[in-house]
Amino acid sequence: MNKLKFPLLFIFGFAIYFLIDATTFSFLQKEITVASHSKILGHVLAYTITLIPLIITVMFLHKSTGSVTEKLGLSKGLFIGVIFAFVSTLPMLIAYLVNFSLNTKLSLDTILINTISSAIFEEIIYRAFLFGMLYRFTRLGFMPSIFLGSLLFGIAHLYQSTDLNELIGIFLITFLGSVIFAWIYAEWNFNLWTAVFLHCLMNLYWLLFDVSSNSLGDTCANIFRFSTLFIAISITIYYKRKNKIALEINKKTWWMKRKAIIRHKQKACKD
Repeated sequence: MNKLKFPLLFIFGFAIYFLIDATTFSFLQKEITVASHSKILGHVLAYTITLIPLIITVMFLHKSTGSVTEKLGLSKGLFIGVIFAFVSTLPMLIAYLVNFSLNTKLSLDTILINTISSAIFEEIIYRAFLFGMLYRFTRLGFMPSIFLGSLLFGIAHLYQSTDLNELIGIFLITFLGSVIFAWIYAEWNFNLWTAVFLHCLMNLYWLLFDVSSNSLGDTCANIFRFSTLFIAISITIYYKRKNKIALEINKKTWWMKRKAIIRHKQKACKD
């Protein structure tokens, strides 16, 4: 694929997805929910339908229908993702259990929508596509590759408040979280399940306990949230050093990658 074709397809595919999502997601979610009498089904099917342009874009980018799950990082170890996320978030669970009361107003639909469903679809969109397609298959390094996805991820959470100070805090928290999830995704050999389950469990504990009405939270909540991210980063670095695996994100991949690195990554993907 020539130098211009890949970025043009990437931009066009995402633009089509964005347009469809912005104009039809709420309508589809509402209509499917009414027809099926299930909020979770409405959420999942609306996400699935609006995600079709991104899936088609991945197929065109890589000229294959069978490689979509691999290119998105969904064909790798699900079990590794579960164990990694559970160990990383265990201190967060214990701390919230001690410091916050249970949220008794939760419904099963709310839990499923805001944990499993949101985590899977958001990681596919913001990490696997917006970050992964750029970082894995172009010369762009980590920093330029994460910018668009993290910017949009932060903006996507601004509906949670109308207060300016809270909006700034929510944006910064979610932007930083997006950067860390992208780093974890890359360092675990582009196994998206590591980011999915970390995202899922962090959301779950935030919901199960009466922590905050939005993503910002108070000082106590954020101490343990950032402790979880620190533990996740530490486990990743420890695992790679113990197994003598070089870090994916380093000075050679920080800004721009050499062509030799790109060829090596593409060959590794095919293997």
